[in-house]
Amino acid sequence: MPLPLYAVSWLLSGLVGTTPASVATPTVHDNPDGDAFFGETHIHTAYSFDAFLGGARLDPDGAYRFARGEEVEVSGQRFRLRRPLDWAAVTDHAEYLGEMETILQPDAPGHNDPTARELRNLQTMEEREKWFLDFARRNRSGKPEHLPFWQGPASTAASWRRSVAASERHNRPGEFSTLIGYEWTLAPGGANLHRNVFFRTGEVPGSVMSALDLSNEEKLWGWMASLENQGMRVLAIPHNSNASKGQMFPDLTAAGNPLDAGYARTRARFEPLIEMMQVKGNSEVHRAFWGNDEFAGFENADSIEQFSGRTFRRGDFVRAGVIRGLQLQQQLGTNPFKYGFAGGTDSHNGTTGNTAEDNFMAGSHGAADGTVALRRTANVEGWMAARDSNPGALTGVWASSNRREAIWDAMKRKETFATSGTRLRVRVFAGYDLPADLATQPGMVKQAIARGAVPMGADLPAPKAGQAPQLLVWARKDPDGANLDRIQIIKGWIDAAGRPQEKIIDVVWAGDRRPGADGKLPAVGSTVDLTRATYTNTIGAPVLAGLWRDPAFDPRQNALYYVRVLEIPTPRWSTYDAVRSGLPLIKNVTATVQERGWSSPIWFSARR
Repeated sequence: MPLPLYAVSWLLSGLVGTTPASVATPTVHDNPDGDAFFGETHIHTAYSFDAFLGGARLDPDGAYRFARGEEVEVSGQRFRLRRPLDWAAVTDHAEYLGEMETILQPDAPGHNDPTARELRNLQTMEEREKWFLDFARRNRSGKPEHLPFWQGPASTAASWRRSVAASERHNRPGEFSTLIGYEWTLAPGGANLHRNVFFRTGEVPGSVMSALDLSNEEKLWGWMASLENQGMRVLAIPHNSNASKGQMFPDLTAAGNPLDAGYARTRARFEPLIEMMQVKGNSEVHRAFWGNDEFAGFENADSIEQFSGRTFRRGDFVRAGVIRGLQLQQQLGTNPFKYGFAGGTDSHNGTTGNTAEDNFMAGSHGAADGTVALRRTANVEGWMAARDSNPGALTGVWASSNRREAIWDAMKRKETFATSGTRLRVRVFAGYDLPADLATQPGMVKQAIARGAVPMGADLPAPKAGQAPQLLVWARKDPDGANLDRIQIIKGWIDAAGRPQEKIIDVVWAGDRRPGADGKLPAVGSTVDLTRATYTNTIGAPVLAGLWRDPAFDPRQNALYYVRVLEIPTPRWSTYDAVRSGLPLIKNVTATVQERGWSSPIWFSARR
């Protein structure tokens, strides 16, 4: 799809995104073995209309300052990240970016429009909810539409320029990197089909295309292809598959036709990652559909089903989606759902990467959950009960350096892992000729690569006769967090009858526990004191590592392997709230969590 004329004219006059000459660039050190860098892929500021309605007043500059460790004020409270992030991207909704320019900028056309003035002066929850319902009606209809005071494409372009300029101002290669991005927010009938879009460099279009311009994801990919034809590099990350009403991993194209090889190739080309978790729940699995997974009850956000006609389906969850991709690969020759894993917050406060359970003091959606009382009793309008939310997730990348391009490249090749907000590190390699003690050897990464192993996000080569995949797994605790319970491998495959299958394997764990007669590993235990909201690291292990060989490998079957790392139990944010406020724990809400990390899969494709 060609760019609109106003964007083309701006491109001809020079691409946005140059680093100011006055900013000194730190020395950037490259590590060919890769380092883990933690970042945020999903944050909204006052330039997102729904966030503004909720009371967000931090702009993109404020969101980046918060990510870098500066103190900010949100919901009447001043607080900061205890540890700055390594990188971040502001992803305001493209829908109504122009309207936000009009509302927020005194010199913008239409600034004194009566409706714009009304929006600037909202006072009560009733007023905010009235406008939110209008926003939801417009954005979730079959034909999304602008607000009545929209001043046209030039206002959208101006707002986009502000976001890009903020990203460039805060980009410090080697110290703190920014990715330029935005959110494309398609929600037909309330089905969440949103994508966050990220550019590799400062070469970006003059404006962005929203769901008001591009009515389905296939049109979005077409626009992304047109940008690539102009020399830009761009990728997208879908999110909230748990609320997609059966549409995130579809059976049909937007036109209602069966999926074909062209669709599969295009989707795989532009969407290397999917968001595993955010404030609106964990999208890996749900306990209602994975009764055999004892850890499937983690942050399920059940009350999502009470809003916007959403009903959970097994096929909406990431594990089901990526395994189904193996099936489609057999049919189409290409896997359309070949996703690595990412995590974000989706905070609508501008509080980038604020994922610590004990620092969730301002919630995630402004006036909806900005106090302890609201988090216990109120709803995040249109989404869920506030008590069902969580602080969100982070994306870890294994990159050669902390540079925008290196981080984007790691995302593109899927050498990523998601965490539920903790900064544990997880690394995985797979090969066929790895020594049994490799996990304990110095130079583990170099040795694995030298022996032909591939990292998370990659494809295993064809084995020799009699060989089976070996997975080298390694995890280290968050330096400021909880010890580790265990490392699990989740294997998915397509059996001889063409049916999807999966298995969970406990590979390495802390302590001297042994699996019982049912094959289950005993629980690690708990040190949590619910009366004080504390825990100790007297159980678990700071590092876990091991090597596992697949004893049931069949080279005739498509398969994938990903790793899930579990921490020992720790207090949930709602427990910290209760103890700080002298209140009882919330009834029927879990008081502890086992934070976790998920590696991107490694795939094996049968040779036919």
